[in-house]
Amino acid sequence: MVLTVISKKEQAYGQFNNGQIIENKPIGFPREGGPTRPYSTLFYWAYAEAKVDSTIGLHPHQGFEIMSFVLNGKIRHFDTKLNGWRDLEKGDVQIIRAGKGISHAEFMAQDAVMFQIWMDPNINKTMQQEATYDDYPAADFPRTRRNGLQVTTYTGIPEAPLKMDTPGVTIARWELKGGEEDQTIALKPDEVYSIYVLSGTGNFNDRAVSQDDFIIIENADKLELSTEEGIELFVIASPVKVGYPTYGEIMQRQMG
Repeated sequence: MVLTVISKKEQAYGQFNNGQIIENKPIGFPREGGPTRPYSTLFYWAYAEAKVDSTIGLHPHQGFEIMSFVLNGKIRHFDTKLNGWRDLEKGDVQIIRAGKGISHAEFMAQDAVMFQIWMDPNINKTMQQEATYDDYPAADFPRTRRNGLQVTTYTGIPEAPLKMDTPGVTIARWELKGGEEDQTIALKPDEVYSIYVLSGTGNFNDRAVSQDDFIIIENADKLELSTEEGIELFVIASPVKVGYPTYGEIMQRQMG
């Protein structure tokens, strides 16, 4: 097993509108610092917080699949495909399959918090497709419970509604309350697990983790998870071997 923990202070940093929206970035753009570059089918990952009501103006995207997970508060999205604003609240999810091209704008209400995550599909295919867009309300996502571990699954199982062009991806939220029994969670060695600690503290195979840590787990067949006060985790499993040249790989080769 390879287990890497990246604290919030080590992650990349970004901001919009003179600090009205601030971001720590487990996977940022190269110019933003931070130790992590695109890997597997993950290209970009930002945790964004709005200090006041603020709007990120209209800007273009192509090729990527761009997902917004609302962790707190309210956000709104405008895009040139639907030509209108859509509201999203806590627990809701949006995906933009950018295809040949689309432009969108985002409004975050004060105290809103969200993940924005870019997945790296086969752009040789997606750049030939029309852009598409979907919103998913929080109530649509299936929840299961096993030995005290509650799992909300966004994509990667038949029951989960979020559909992606990027292959082999599972996205879920794990919640384990304090006082629940320790968990042994089966992992797949041919997948890499990218985990953000949303709240609480705990131990991954006796390695301490806490809020806003970003953890990458590779070459593992199980995870021993324990917590005393409770812990909430956002988890993406993606393939080690993708099967096509990702844009992240192409970009890093060009940069040398």
